[in-house]
Amino acid sequence: MERPRRFIGIFVLVAILWGMTTVPRVSANELSNLAEQAQPEEEPLPRTTTLVIDTVEYEWWLLRWSDNSIVCQVIVEHEGMPTNNEILQDCGQAVYAEWQSTTACTFPPDEMGNVPQCPGLYFMFISSGAVQKSIEVELPPPSVEVSLSGCDPSFPENRCAVIPNLLLTGIEPLPNERIIEIHAIVNGIEYICYDSVCEVPLDVTPITGQEIQFWAISSFGDSSDQFTAQVRVIESGVSASPGYYVDVLSSQWSGRDIATCAQTWGAFPPVGGPPLWLTTPEVPELLASDIPYYFLAGRLIAQGLVDASQCPGGGLLPNGYADECGLEKALPAVLEWQNQFDIRIIEVARETGVPAQLLKNLFAQESQFWPGVFNSEHLGLGHITPKGVEVVLLWNPSFFQQFCPLVLDEGVCSNGYAQLDPAYQAILRGALASKARTDCLDCPAGIDLTSANASIDLFAQTLLANCEQVAQEVFNATKSTPGVVSDYEDLWKFTLANYHAGPGCLSYALYTSWNRGRILDWEAVSQNFTPVCQGVVFYVDQIAK
Repeated sequence: MERPRRFIGIFVLVAILWGMTTVPRVSANELSNLAEQAQPEEEPLPRTTTLVIDTVEYEWWLLRWSDNSIVCQVIVEHEGMPTNNEILQDCGQAVYAEWQSTTACTFPPDEMGNVPQCPGLYFMFISSGAVQKSIEVELPPPSVEVSLSGCDPSFPENRCAVIPNLLLTGIEPLPNERIIEIHAIVNGIEYICYDSVCEVPLDVTPITGQEIQFWAISSFGDSSDQFTAQVRVIESGVSASPGYYVDVLSSQWSGRDIATCAQTWGAFPPVGGPPLWLTTPEVPELLASDIPYYFLAGRLIAQGLVDASQCPGGGLLPNGYADECGLEKALPAVLEWQNQFDIRIIEVARETGVPAQLLKNLFAQESQFWPGVFNSEHLGLGHITPKGVEVVLLWNPSFFQQFCPLVLDEGVCSNGYAQLDPAYQAILRGALASKARTDCLDCPAGIDLTSANASIDLFAQTLLANCEQVAQEVFNATKSTPGVVSDYEDLWKFTLANYHAGPGCLSYALYTSWNRGRILDWEAVSQNFTPVCQGVVFYVDQIAK
């Protein structure tokens, strides 16, 4: 791999520069000229190619009943009559309208087999045959992937012993073509590598990081899009163990996993890693809790899993919670029950990136780990509702594309949830909500624990969808990237508020907070929820601790 080299003026002695080991630097005054020189001088060829495919064409004639005259010829590539769209495309609006208004012919044919009394048009199949057809297809453009060289930091700490280099790797998908240059701009200085791989040196940055622009030039004669990366390098501040915390946010990132939703929000996680409630422990034992849940104790007693018959009132209060005596009797079962989902929670956290401790805290706050139906419509460990699952279908496209064809025809799903007929939307919402339903008449305590464990992924996907929706809500309120006006931890708190109270409550609080003082942290936003939404503040504070 060739180290970056400096352009001096327009002409450079390549042989001399080949041996240089110092990093190239270009002054700010030369930057715009160099950027123009780096681009192809001539208009690049379009990235298209022509494919020849074998197909079968079917020829139909649209004729007039009155005189059997040919009105239109329609060629299709499928069996059966032409579709309405094909008729409109080949015959035009006027003929299509006449065809649509034509009624069935009920007149008997004359001696010649004609039915001139019939109004309108009719179709006649003429022939079919194999043909070759040329189609033009767009080819994928070049791209650049971003990673680090000299250190492979792992989340959540993302710590390196030394400052690494930013590694830019050009990707050329076309055969017989290659990446011939990679360009990067750091602090107004342009680095150029005459190769498909380029190492760009990094330095300590402000806490907000710095933006790096980069792109690739292809031997095909064109260039990739101009990409950006927000890079943060912060000294650890520990003299006994010096090092650096390194974080990179970019759509082109190809290194290890980064903090969940950080890319969506454009927000760096806290230096050195997030707080405990946004982490995933290595082993289930570190996720275990021992909280005396009164509601859970009441459910265990009511379902016959705990005998509290010696307690006054059977250990239950009128609202279904356990009283002090009931909790004492149920405590061993309460502790065992609340930790039985920990293994699956950690598995889902590793699969989706949603922090395991966040999921557990959410389940504790929503249901106290009792996944049965609550208030007729709140389902599962996370008390999701049939209406609440809509956020997953709208804001988690990858999940929608996987789930929708399991319920509806794949063709119906192709345009996304928002474009579906309301009846289909309702079918999807009901089918998805049923994945959180765990009631089972034949199961111990009336709960299907296998379904409860399986539903944990749904709640993680729902949080990811809420994370996407919050990004849009913050942008709508501020016209800024979320990470510019708020921080990573507060954005997760907004996501929890959105999950529990809905976008109406959160959007109003965001707009109000921003318009009053241009402040968008949780302390400010939590003071601007309307009275009917105020309950979400306690909810979020209980989870985020």
